[in-house]
Amino acid sequence: MSPVGRARLPRWGGLLALIVALTLTVAACSSSGGGTSGGAPNGSGERPASSAERAHAALADCPTPSGAVVGDSPLRGLALECLADGKPVDLIAALAGKPALLNLWAYWCGPCAEELPLLQQFSDRASASITVLTVHSDPSTAKGLSRLTGLGIHLPGVADPDTKVRNAVGAPAVLPISVLLRADGTVAKLVVRPFKSVDDIADTVAAELGVRA
Repeated sequence: MSPVGRARLPRWGGLLALIVALTLTVAACSSSGGGTSGGAPNGSGERPASSAERAHAALADCPTPSGAVVGDSPLRGLALECLADGKPVDLIAALAGKPALLNLWAYWCGPCAEELPLLQQFSDRASASITVLTVHSDPSTAKGLSRLTGLGIHLPGVADPDTKVRNAVGAPAVLPISVLLRADGTVAKLVVRPFKSVDDIADTVAAELGVRA
């Protein structure tokens, strides 16, 4: 190899390191199938959330079935664990009767942490017309509860360790994602980006669901 060729090696090595770093940054809030998450621990040290941790989080109770008519929803028949009490929730049966926003997130996702307080503020002003439900898309329920507590989030939520919601609606393996549901549980829109403000949420909900808050 010529001296010139040898001199270029460090420069290429530095460029390769930069490309690897950028790739890891982009993947930080990407998740893979089967309940594991890109950029996140994949199961070491996981344990069920305790009743004390659930009580400390002080989350709102999950909705209960209203008896409303359910449409042809891809989420029909899907039952997930309520974060507040650990009990199973028939997702669409519980949500039917009022439009809903399902927010898919994980404790390790930075953009999710920025978006969740906006969703809490939106829900505080719009809860009479739309249900906002968080969907923790990671096996570490205890860490999810701890993250919600730290952010001051009290929205109702469910645990989805196997990313069943994401798979059912055909969403890409990224977070956060918001699934907008009509009152009969059918999917109106997948929002594959984080919301930037409360008004952004309100405008999107108004455009896609006809609900103004």
